[in-house]
Amino acid sequence: MDPSSLNSAELQQFIDQEKQKALVNEMVAKLTSACWDKCITSTPGNKFSSSESSCLSNCAQRYMDLTMIIMKRFQSMGSMH
Repeated sequence: MDPSSLNSAELQQFIDQEKQKALVNEMVAKLTSACWDKCITSTPGNKFSSSESSCLSNCAQRYMDLTMIIMKRFQSMGSMH
């Protein structure tokens, strides 16, 4: 998509979409870093062990759950003002 050919509303929508993509990328990077540091305690081979896989899955799920809780809290705080 060429941003120079957009009108003001379309440009704002494009910018908002790009911001959302950046936030998702940042969240994935943080999740990957945090869960890797927590779950991968030795030099990884070509496959994760079952305990590493389980840890990574649980860590990612907790991270996503916590992110949703925080987002809902901010949304409720924003609607109060």
